[in-house]
Amino acid sequence: MNLKSTIKKLKRDFGESVDLSFREACLAERKAVFVNFEGLIDKELLESNVIKPLAALTDTSEESIKNAVYISTPIKRERTLSEIEKNICEGDTALFLEGEEGAYLLSAKKWERRSVEEPPTSSVIKGPREGFTEDVTVNAALLRRRLKNKSFVIKEMTIGKYSRSKVLVCYLSDVAAKKTVDLVNERLSHIDIDGVIDSSYLTKFLEDDPASLFPQVGTLEKPDVVAAKLLEGRVAILSDGSPIALTVPHVLLESFQDSQDYFKRNTRVTVTRFLRLFGAIIALFLPAAFVAVQEFQYQVLPLKFLITIINSTNGTPLSPTLEMLLVLIIFDILNEASVRMPRYVGMALSIVGAIVLGETAVSAGLLSSPAVLVTALSSIGLYLVPDDVGTYSILRLVFVATAALLGLLGILFAVLLLVGHLTTLQSFGSNYMSPYAPLINRDLKDGFVKRELTEMQNRPEGIANQNPVRLKKDEFLRAHLQEEDSDEK
Repeated sequence: MNLKSTIKKLKRDFGESVDLSFREACLAERKAVFVNFEGLIDKELLESNVIKPLAALTDTSEESIKNAVYISTPIKRERTLSEIEKNICEGDTALFLEGEEGAYLLSAKKWERRSVEEPPTSSVIKGPREGFTEDVTVNAALLRRRLKNKSFVIKEMTIGKYSRSKVLVCYLSDVAAKKTVDLVNERLSHIDIDGVIDSSYLTKFLEDDPASLFPQVGTLEKPDVVAAKLLEGRVAILSDGSPIALTVPHVLLESFQDSQDYFKRNTRVTVTRFLRLFGAIIALFLPAAFVAVQEFQYQVLPLKFLITIINSTNGTPLSPTLEMLLVLIIFDILNEASVRMPRYVGMALSIVGAIVLGETAVSAGLLSSPAVLVTALSSIGLYLVPDDVGTYSILRLVFVATAALLGLLGILFAVLLLVGHLTTLQSFGSNYMSPYAPLINRDLKDGFVKRELTEMQNRPEGIANQNPVRLKKDEFLRAHLQEEDSDEK
């Protein structure tokens, strides 16, 4: 093979990219060229453990080259230029020798990466504080450190025509149901897309009903939570470049659970979960109920409360429906603006928008104070279930519009439609409303009312798995629990 023509073709294929490095060398009196991207390699490792040992060789046989190089990843020999170019793009160094077909692929990869730290959106008071990073290899290692068992399997695939993103499918081979693993692999293998920049690109290809407002794929930032999901029989998907792990199946109840729930007393956890449920109900139905009562069923309010509302809304130029929709939209605009602005400017914007703008609008008589108060309470309730904020923001607008047309009866009709949709929704064979629809008594131990860990002997029935037993009580533990029960009686 003519080395000069090969290098010329490489330069042409890569569009004369300035970061593509061609380092010429002489190995055992043979001309050689090392080709790599400068920003993807460890230059010191390449110099000390690859180039210097190879420069000292007296012959360039394949065995001599493989024995001389000191790197952890085995050297590969690739003969087709297209495959060599793919590996160069992934960070490998290609060694071309004059007169030899193909190239040797040497792995001396290194690039800047974010350190493992606590995720900004999943901070905890008690429990592990490690979060995923954008490096999929680091993320896989964080899971491997928590699941030290040969049953923990990680399968790799490459998705994206241009990005060639590494995607890892993680599961416990003797726990996760084979049909779930096969279905995940099947759906991922059929993805034909230009690039996968973040794991969220994969969600629509994984969901059973992509048109639904409710997510059927879990999104997590903490390895301890993902490990707990894997122990229940779920499958995790990691994507290179994303600090978010995907888990399937995903059910609605998971939105009301938190990683800290398993490090607190059960009574406190139960109260907290009901608070989250109450917050979601307030977020969805309070604005709609406020509109319905003002437009149609004002007689359901106590007289003193009704007089207070009438006095507060007297003189407001907008109807209750338009007023509520306007306030909801303004709050959503302020929320989006505060997220996209620099942190300190965003904090100032929140104060100006929520206090100054709201107070001025009420004082000017453009908006009523009850409408602002109801919207504020609804917005606070949204963030008790942070994973579904977008879904509930849209639904509360729908409920307000329905209440404006049919009053409380319209809200009831919309609730029936919503419940009907949720009961028919599935995620990889699991019912979205599990364990409440259909009712699975055994799984209620980790529902809104949380029981002791020692009582959760079996994995959730609502999640398909091969091994239902996760806790075996020995004689000592049984005697200890019986003694506690007798003491309580």
